[in-house]
Amino acid sequence: MNGGARRSTFLVTALAFGFAFLYIPILLLMIFSFNESKLVTVWGGFSTKWYGELIRDAQVLGAAWVSLRIAVVNATMAVCLGTLAGFVLARMGRFRGRLLLSGMTTAPLVMPEVITGLSLLLLFVAMEGLVGWPGGRGFTTITIAHITFSMAYVAVIVQSRLTSVDESVEEAAQDLGATPSKVFFVITLPIIAPALVSGWLLAFTMSLDDLVIASFVSGPGSSTLPMVIFSKVRLGVSPDINALATIIVLIVATGIVAAGMIMNRAEARRQRDVQMAVAANK
Repeated sequence: MNGGARRSTFLVTALAFGFAFLYIPILLLMIFSFNESKLVTVWGGFSTKWYGELIRDAQVLGAAWVSLRIAVVNATMAVCLGTLAGFVLARMGRFRGRLLLSGMTTAPLVMPEVITGLSLLLLFVAMEGLVGWPGGRGFTTITIAHITFSMAYVAVIVQSRLTSVDESVEEAAQDLGATPSKVFFVITLPIIAPALVSGWLLAFTMSLDDLVIASFVSGPGSSTLPMVIFSKVRLGVSPDINALATIIVLIVATGIVAAGMIMNRAEARRQRDVQMAVAANK
């Protein structure tokens, strides 16, 4: 008992230090977003004036709108393409080219962002010279670049989820006359829905956070929020950046909580349906 108690105390202490290391800096940032002083590290009293300054900053608001649009399109397309890749790798067994497909799918996970950004820039320049598309660098090129590496993460998540799913349910549905497409949309898709939501949120966050790749494939008038923040920080951190970071943290936290509630309700509904089916068979 003493050994178990000591182990439990150690785990709780380590967990507390881990969470403190991660979240205390974020909490301090949120507190200093209400600082009256122009100095980021000196508390000068409570004030919300920096949120007003942020609202009047057209450059930051424009970059935030661009980043949100890119992140939404990127996350949606990454989920669609990543789900297809993950499904093929998890359910299609061995086929010619599987190793190549698996390698190409996971390569963006380990590829340095500098190499990815430079290679995509060269690709877009060559395509514009050959076919005239895309016409310059901007929203389209940034979105394509983000989809390129985001879909790899979604594919890994979906593949892992599909590998752990019991295929007997899908086989039973096919034995009862369901077509493969109906089995996928009615049975498989609801089962892997938590993985799709997780992949969407991950792709959205990574797109919203990307700086290196976007710097290579962006053009005039298409600066993303990380690019604008980085350019501001190089001249010195101002309190309006704290206000912006606080708003982003609150938006992300709200999305995570909402997604968690939706997934928990879906899982509870699925468990209830399974129990009802088992009880009906008895």
